[in-house]
Amino acid sequence: MVLNAKENLITKLKMKSITKNDKDPMGHAISEYYKKGKAAKLRVFSSQFYEDEIPVKTLFRKLDEMPMPEQMALDLSRGRVLDVGAGSGCHSLELMKRGMEVTAIDISELSVEVMRERGVDARVINFFDQTFNEKFDTILMAMNGIGIVGKVENLPNFFARIKDLLADGGQVLLDSSDIRYVFENEDGSFDINLNGGYYGEIDYTMQYRSIKGEEFDWLYIDFDTLSMYAEKYGFKCEKCINGEHYDYLARLSY
Repeated sequence: MVLNAKENLITKLKMKSITKNDKDPMGHAISEYYKKGKAAKLRVFSSQFYEDEIPVKTLFRKLDEMPMPEQMALDLSRGRVLDVGAGSGCHSLELMKRGMEVTAIDISELSVEVMRERGVDARVINFFDQTFNEKFDTILMAMNGIGIVGKVENLPNFFARIKDLLADGGQVLLDSSDIRYVFENEDGSFDINLNGGYYGEIDYTMQYRSIKGEEFDWLYIDFDTLSMYAEKYGFKCEKCINGEHYDYLARLSY
């Protein structure tokens, strides 16, 4: 059976399906920190940048430790909320304190186990899995949650997906960053290959102790590009706030 281009992209996105425990460094880091109150280094690698580290403690941050775009996203959330790529559940828990109905999803079984132990309605589901077809008033994609799209070419499927999941009058709240600053020279020029892919498309792998994950694509998208695609697919795109370091919070509605 030959798939058309759209079906190929959907299939590719769904192949990033459920993360196996032996290939889930972030899940192991979250699980260990939850159980022991401390964790080792969660190492991050990319062919485009030097090795980096995610402090695991930040994945369990409280409201006053969250950057302003995340805090505003929580304030703007309403109705039934879908928390996408919820990790340890820190955003879900804050919304639950406010009396909101929240469903959290993640492709990490270990992360979902932690969230359930913390009292969150969490499910092991890929955002692009079309068998998941419930309706939500707010889709929350915090911590650059739109990164799961991977590449700009996948944005049409992203907008089709959120149309499927949003209730009438619903909204998507997402934060992202314009990472062109990474390529800026001292004279203000940019070392960006205009003949290459979009500069916000990054490849990553992670490692926690001896657990190594598989390579994955991650998307950082500037607001103008997001707005252009949103308009093309029938969405209104509103910038709610600028963050302190080239980041922003956006609201999508249609």
